Amino acid sequence: MTSLKPYLIRSIYEWIIDNNLTPHLLVDATHPHAALPKDYIENSKIVLNMRPEAIQDLLLGNTAIEFNARFNGQSMHIIAPVPAVMAIYAKENGKGMVFDLEDEEEDDTPPPENSPPPARPHLRVVK
Repeated sequence: MTSLKPYLIRSIYEWIIDNNLTPHLLVDATHPHAALPKDYIENSKIVLNMRPEAIQDLLLGNTAIEFNARFNGQSMHIIAPVPAVMAIYAKENGKGMVFDLEDEEEDDTPPPENSPPPARPHLRVVK
């Protein structure tokens, strides 16, 4: 299955915008595929203001969040890989979602041959 995280990011972003609040994205700046303004990184993290008036060409994709923004007068193309996103929240009240980075890198390797098969869910109709 595909990751749920990009879908949650998109829906929370839309919810924040619909409530006339300012969406902020907390990103782990150590991710190797991130393209972020180095001068604004603190403690290996960066908070990005994603207010529609502050950015252009927003793409909330399944693998990365991309947009153009100006930092200190310089235009920059921002790339925040979805695995590097730590949180999305409204600046005004802090409501949003924090993500667990450890769960993001799921291993797609098959289980060892001697491991038991995963348990199947049991559903029954209750009247």
